[in-house]
Amino acid sequence: MFNKIIKRGHRKPSKADAIDSGLYGFGPAGNRNSGMVSTSNVVVNHASRTAPALSVVNSAPQPGGAVIDPTALPSGNIDPLPPFRDVAVSDRQLLFLRKLQICCFQFDFTDTLKSVREKEIKRQTLLELIDFIQSGSGKITENNQEEMIKMISVNIFRCFPPAPHENSGSEMLEIEEEPYAEPAWPHLHLVYELLLRYVVSSDTDTKIAKRYIDHSFVLKLLDLFDADDPREREYLKTILHRIYGKFMVHRPFIRKAINNIFYRFIYETERHSGIGELLEILGSIINGFALPMKEEHKLFLVRALIPLHKPKALALYHQQLSYCITQFVEKDYKLADTVIRGLLKYWPITNCTKELLFLGELEEVLEATQSAEFQRCMVPLFRQIGRCLNSSQSQVAERAFFLWKNDHIVSLIAQNRNVILPIIFEPLEKNVRSHWNQAVHGLTINIRKMFLEMDFDLFEECQKQHEEMEARARELEEQRELTWKRLAEAAEQRKGEDGITV
Repeated sequence: MFNKIIKRGHRKPSKADAIDSGLYGFGPAGNRNSGMVSTSNVVVNHASRTAPALSVVNSAPQPGGAVIDPTALPSGNIDPLPPFRDVAVSDRQLLFLRKLQICCFQFDFTDTLKSVREKEIKRQTLLELIDFIQSGSGKITENNQEEMIKMISVNIFRCFPPAPHENSGSEMLEIEEEPYAEPAWPHLHLVYELLLRYVVSSDTDTKIAKRYIDHSFVLKLLDLFDADDPREREYLKTILHRIYGKFMVHRPFIRKAINNIFYRFIYETERHSGIGELLEILGSIINGFALPMKEEHKLFLVRALIPLHKPKALALYHQQLSYCITQFVEKDYKLADTVIRGLLKYWPITNCTKELLFLGELEEVLEATQSAEFQRCMVPLFRQIGRCLNSSQSQVAERAFFLWKNDHIVSLIAQNRNVILPIIFEPLEKNVRSHWNQAVHGLTINIRKMFLEMDFDLFEECQKQHEEMEARARELEEQRELTWKRLAEAAEQRKGEDGITV
């Protein structure tokens, strides 16, 4: 396929030839400066470029620096271009452009024996471009910056193969296998490195760069976070974070776009590979929020972050999500009540694994909670904690008891024991009498002892109320049994009177 495309340059080009050959950065044979770089996600027109083409053929160095012949045509194969150090300074921008054109060639990496030489030439060319930008050998012209972003777009913006769970119809959490490895990674990671070096370079003028790293580019970059290869998502995370930091004009747009990804994940698909990486970026962003916090950021917490506790795949990104949630509470302690009520809203009923994650996150939030906010939500909170203490899943019950090992939480409980102890006294008594697990039974005894030492009179009052409640419950049960007995007797008597056989 590669040789067929190159050979088209030696005959009269058709309209289709112009499009195909333009895929690699070269136009028809009659006009090497026009053409189209096209992928499924990006269409870039080069027709307006008037810079003379630079030969792909390697030229021998000339004394005082090699001079590249701008009129030479590309050969039938990709040939390595001379290093930047072997050409005159005045020719380096032109050489940079031709190296970009070489890097627009696409190769099939599923066949390791195919186009080995051409793949290596492209790899070396990408390394030279990275070194050129990183070393600051010369400021890249605006035209070359645009062409570089186009070359990067051609390489990274692509369609992904179906994910394993899409082929099998299984849930994401049911797939346990080695992480997917992108076949084109030997080239792809160099393209990402080039983009990263360009973004972080002190020579990059954001006023110029924002014309090419625009909203469309950022949106396509965000779409790539669904890649299955974790190495690619790690590069994307770093690059997007750097773009957010350097291009202030894009910040609201990036936050909104990430919002939309979360909405689609929560309410439509529940499938996305890059939620964890996006949350890592947001954790750093939230840490930099100024106080008082904008209403926009509070809405983001309520509408996006808290509902992220709902999907089944929570375990895949819970650590990053918990960090973001905690950052909000540490930034503005008044949000603690909102966060705790949000956790209670999405508290799992039958998923013990998620329940353990919720309890761990709840402890982190409570550590940053002050007394006033704690008092607003303590009644529904300890009703839920009471249910966890009675859980037949011993790990859930033990994790709930471990909340009493946190000094700050114990302090909050002690200040509000008049409200909290009556709520959890019944679950504690139930555990003492009937819980099957000995560890849970022992923890229950310890907590009862703690409350007893904390306030003996309150404990005695709660115990008395509990006994009275049990007595009323027994009385109601006896009345219910008596009522059923009378109904049964009445039915028997009526059956005898009417002669009805049942």
